[in-house]
Amino acid sequence: MAQEAGRAALVLTGGGARAAYQVGVLQALRHIRGPRPGNPFPILCGTSAGGINAAALAVYSADFNMAVRKVAWIWRNFHVDQVYRADAPALIGSGLRWGSALMTGWAVRQTPRALLDNSPLRRLLLHTLDFSAIDRAIAAGHLHALSVTASGYTSGESLAFFAAHPSVPNWRRTQRLGVRATIGVDHLLASSAIPFVFPAVRINREYFGDGSMRQLAPVSPAIHLGADRILVIGAGRLAEEGRQRTDAYPSPAQIAGHAMSSIFLDGLAVDLERMERINATLNAFSEAQRQAAGVPLRPIETLVISPSQRLDTMAGHHRESLPTMLRLVLRGVGAMRREGSTLLSYLLFEPGFTRALMELGFEDTMARRDEVVAFLRL
Repeated sequence: MAQEAGRAALVLTGGGARAAYQVGVLQALRHIRGPRPGNPFPILCGTSAGGINAAALAVYSADFNMAVRKVAWIWRNFHVDQVYRADAPALIGSGLRWGSALMTGWAVRQTPRALLDNSPLRRLLLHTLDFSAIDRAIAAGHLHALSVTASGYTSGESLAFFAAHPSVPNWRRTQRLGVRATIGVDHLLASSAIPFVFPAVRINREYFGDGSMRQLAPVSPAIHLGADRILVIGAGRLAEEGRQRTDAYPSPAQIAGHAMSSIFLDGLAVDLERMERINATLNAFSEAQRQAAGVPLRPIETLVISPSQRLDTMAGHHRESLPTMLRLVLRGVGAMRREGSTLLSYLLFEPGFTRALMELGFEDTMARRDEVVAFLRL
């Protein structure tokens, strides 16, 4: 039955605190599957915060239900200070460093690394995840592959670091490649290093930042790793919003939020549209005709679940839950206003917001229960 169904892959995109939505989807998947043992997604691919979720699922891949429970517990109880320092000394120090760099950097060549210190996230990941369990899960057959994508600041390439069954080879395409690696905390921190917000991470000979940057084909790693079916969980609405008239000049937060949405959402929408066109073309011919013509491509079944509501609007309802000093800083750049709430939605690691996203993810998935049942071959 498993061979007939083919390998299913789970692709988790980036989005900072928005990735809590993915956990709600996972909870719905667990509910729909019921008490079935094993792991329905032998291939796990993640980017940015989605890479962290994917790695957590890989560590506990022997029992999908338990994996989802553990990940959900963390997201339900998240606080900002578990991800980055939001205390007064850290925020004031960051402001002074950036101000000093802008004023005197030409003389002393001072280069601040990031606006926020995410060392608490490193400690949380090391305390929570046993990374050695990933290779053990692959050896035991619970997992076929895990990939975490990051972007190289020197090469400009999108690298999918992967741990997988020995049969999976490295790959290279234009500006993107897959490299076998022993996945660890540095890969997760590099993949989730939002530019300017969190510091880049050095892996081997290069510094890496958020994997959503220059990720031209977010679904591609799953295909290279052998997936026949792909479930994609987004962290933002893929549908276009209508244009609205405005006379106010955009705030720094509004500009930053627009840039982040371009990084996290646009590549996925384009890749999915491209895959639909390829599938339509391939399905016009039988498998025998494709083989006779020497076409190595195969149709890929895809299911996409993304938020039915605007997450920036939801973030605005929870802005007051942030620590006082952080609220003051964000108010200064316009993130506490309605038009700046997109930036806020990426940084709002507080229970009120993350739980609301989890509930939305659960509801959106249950509303498409029949599609999920068909995809999971239940």
